Amino acid sequence: MISIAGRPIGSGHPPYVVAELSGNHNGSLVRALAIVDAVAAAGAHALKLQTYRPDTLTVDCDAPAFRIGDGHALWGGETLYRLFERAHTPWEWHEPIFERARSHGLAAFSSPFDPTAVELLEKLGVPAYKIASSEIVDLPLIRLAAATGKPLIISTGMASAAEIHEAVTAAREAGCTQLVVLSCTAAYPAAPEESNLRALPLLAALTGEVVGISDHTPGLGAALAGVALGACLIEKHVTASRADGGVDAAFSLEPDELAALVVESERAWESLGSPALGPRASEREGLRFRRSLYVVRDVRAGDPVTPRNVRSIRPAGGLPPEAAAHVMGRHFTRDAPLGTPLSWDLI
Repeated sequence: MISIAGRPIGSGHPPYVVAELSGNHNGSLVRALAIVDAVAAAGAHALKLQTYRPDTLTVDCDAPAFRIGDGHALWGGETLYRLFERAHTPWEWHEPIFERARSHGLAAFSSPFDPTAVELLEKLGVPAYKIASSEIVDLPLIRLAAATGKPLIISTGMASAAEIHEAVTAAREAGCTQLVVLSCTAAYPAAPEESNLRALPLLAALTGEVVGISDHTPGLGAALAGVALGACLIEKHVTASRADGGVDAAFSLEPDELAALVVESERAWESLGSPALGPRASEREGLRFRRSLYVVRDVRAGDPVTPRNVRSIRPAGGLPPEAAAHVMGRHFTRDAPLGTPLSWDLI
């Protein structure tokens, strides 16, 4: 178990829902703050940003290596620099966004992408850090974030088992004692069939850490399935309205969907229960209404047992239905009114 801003995260607690603002502000601080308000109203537990400038991630170059493939569903043909220019959250917005989130009781933190981002976020007092999937190979960045002593969340999109092991080891060696490792498919949007959520228990076994899911698929299905397989934290991108467009809108939840995710993920977690077979406490009353053999019309001593006077009905209390073949043709030992449970001493 770990804790972020006083809220425990682990298998013994409801899933921790993180709403990722990313570039869904569409260049407007007013819109960004409205999304924060909507995230809080939806009942999410945390708001997350991404902290970078275009120049801290790449250079303004139009060479093929710096362009997203033409076949990409959302950003085909765009240069990395122009995409990051559109999508980044200006650093001067971080403080008002974090203040708005905290005013609602939301934990507010971010994904840093270079040392200057960690420096800014430390000044703003974030309670945790998230390492994005593409940065899992940036071990110096992981060590820097881990050295703050704050909880660390690492996304594992695209990563091999060896890369995950190296990242987790780097975090631990740098002083991280609270770590969450997220299953992630780093495709935007991601196809549900590429989520491979059955790997969640494997991820937990490999790392020995709390696990969760950073989900870029449409809707709620993958995230809820992740809960069933051990996800203790769910991260989803959130927008005010997909119809408004934006760099991440196509794979983002709207506020009502986020609210449903919060409610349904907790229900999914509650439904896991324990690995036990047998009647539940709530089923005790139902046990009384199983079928059994009953006398269904008044009989007298000496009458034969027939399908007309003994049947399998509800409630329980009589001989099991399976006994019907063994009692037919026998005789009643005493008078019995309709509604008498059949017992061996009655025949």
